[in-house]
Amino acid sequence: MEIVKLRDEYIKLGQALKVSGVAASGVDAKIMIQSGQVKVNGQTEYQRGKKLHDGDMIEFEGEQIKIEK
Repeated sequence: MEIVKLRDEYIKLGQALKVSGVAASGVDAKIMIQSGQVKVNGQTEYQRGKKLHDGDMIEFEGEQIKIEK
């Protein structure tokens, strides 16, 4: 499980995918999200700008990313 540390109150989904290394670029993150491959807290998410807070979980192809403060 990858952990992304928050610098602010939240991080956007596309940014979290880039920071964790799951997506190589913003374009890659956008494609992954829009194609329905990314889940946030168990729900498929289609918004690249979705705000993630402490405790949120991202899933992509079996990989899990946890958002922590």
